[in-house]
This record gives sequence, C-alpha cells and structure tokens, in this order.
Amino acid sequence: MSIDWAAFTPYTALAGGALIGLASAILILGVGRVAGMSGIVGGLFSGYHTEQWRWYFVAGLLASPWLYQLVKALPPIEVNSNIPVLIVSGLLVGIGTRYGGGCTSGHGVCGLSQLSLRSLVATASFMAVGFATVYVVKHLLGFGAN
Repeated sequence: MSIDWAAFTPYTALAGGALIGLASAILILGVGRVAGMSGIVGGLFSGYHTEQWRWYFVAGLLASPWLYQLVKALPPIEVNSNIPVLIVSGLLVGIGTRYGGGCTSGHGVCGLSQLSLRSLVATASFMAVGFATVYVVKHLLGFGAN
C-alpha cells in the first residue's frame, strides 16, 4: 500500500481523527464500553449477540466509505502484497490482539485517553514491534524495497 503524499490533506485526517474520538466518546458514555475493534467484532462471534450496539457500530464502519463517496471520490486503493502474506499478517494481528488484551484502537485511542498505564505499555509495544518488523522485512530481508 502506498500513500499519495501530494494528495494528502491534513484537514481530512483531522476530521477523521475527530470522528473517531467522537464515536469513541459516544460509545463509552452511552454504552459504557471501549471502542476496541477486536473486542467489538470478537463479541459478535462469541455469544454476545444480544448486544445490538456491536452490530450498529460495525454497520457504521462498513457504511462509512459509501457515505464518504457521496461527498468526495474515494482514493484509489493499491495493495502491493500477495494473498498469503496478507493472510499470515491478519492471523498474526489477531493473535497479537488476543495476547495484548486488545487492539490499537482499544488501547491507543481509548486506553490512552483514560490515562491507562496498561494501554500505554501495550501501545508502545505495538509501535515498537511494528517499527522493528518494517525494518527487518524491508531493509534486512529486502521485501517490498523499491
């Protein structure tokens, strides 16, 4: 995946961040739950089917690109990887969220805003492992190098 830096506008990024913060605040104030996507989606498949808010939250996430394109054209999506790498990556992220007690949205957005030490350690760990993985894969192993 590549970013078209010439088309980057900080205002849309700021608006997106504000909407994520607003949705997280509404969820915690309205339902009393943290907006961690691994927990929300995982709850759909682990017996919490009576909690309708989970379905509404995921439906809102899935509907957002269609709503966005009513205002502006969607940016082109380019994935520079193969299917096996994407599958292994997704599985590793799933395993990591289970061991880490949550995902980047739960810890990084919601946990840090609540000044949670556990979320600070988890987010720092996510970021450090991400940086190290990119360095090893791109620079030491040479995958994805231009």
